[in-house]
Amino acid sequence: MAKHYKHALLLFTKPPLPGLVKTRLTKEKGGIFSPEQAALFFHNSLFDVTELCCEAMRQLEEEDSKARAVDPNLDTHEYDFFFSTTPAANVAVLEQLYRDSGTWPRPFTFLEDEGATFDDHFDNAFQQIFARGYDSVLSVGGDIPMLPLSHVKRAFRYLQKLLRESPEKGGLVQAPCQECGVSVIGWTKDTPMDHQGVYYNNNGRPALQAYVDKCEPEQIPLYSMEPVADIDDGQDLAHAITLARSAAYGHGFQPDFYVPKRFLGWIDAMGLRVSTPPNEDRDSREGIDK
Repeated sequence: MAKHYKHALLLFTKPPLPGLVKTRLTKEKGGIFSPEQAALFFHNSLFDVTELCCEAMRQLEEEDSKARAVDPNLDTHEYDFFFSTTPAANVAVLEQLYRDSGTWPRPFTFLEDEGATFDDHFDNAFQQIFARGYDSVLSVGGDIPMLPLSHVKRAFRYLQKLLRESPEKGGLVQAPCQECGVSVIGWTKDTPMDHQGVYYNNNGRPALQAYVDKCEPEQIPLYSMEPVADIDDGQDLAHAITLARSAAYGHGFQPDFYVPKRFLGWIDAMGLRVSTPPNEDRDSREGIDK
């Protein structure tokens, strides 16, 4: 018998306010930007990620509709978009920011998360969504403008597979970042999982390893995707810029490849160019190849 599943996309974030976001990119923390410039970067990245997630959910809905036209006995899936931040004043700021930006392809729900630590706040956001009757939550960050659209779709498909095949034990899906953490994380409603000890830990254990350590004792299924780099410092930013410019050029030959246009616009407005020291090392094969 076909079932109806509700899935939530969660952007667990902060409003792009100077001094509140991406402070490691500011001059005060060794970066090159003012707090206002760093906030503007995050603003553009956040909107690019939002647009990408909207498109991914649209494609999922279209694929589901086509599949059910062939087989009406297939499960049905509903996808909704949530934002969570704190405190309540920042929820209002974030909501107004999206309201002022114009019309988006789908409605958004804004939540206030609570707790004493980052782990508590993250758990609270998940708990609020599951309490609304959702079967899975997938969380992505707002500072990953090079998030592949396919990652969002694959993650939801993995979660659907877990709901079908592992309803009692549940399971996780994740994509790591470049610093032993995660850029994408989600699980099904009955998964015995939380974020406690993942980001606020006393033993120096990386976040990704913390999730794995939580899974191992109960052999909770874990699906992994390719790494997606977030942007915390100048090196991360340089990496993202080169990837974004490559994507912009390659889009002409690969039109389904998502291009973070707002992020690229901010790069151009700032006049940013990535450079590396000249490579004056001799080819190690010199003298071998003739």
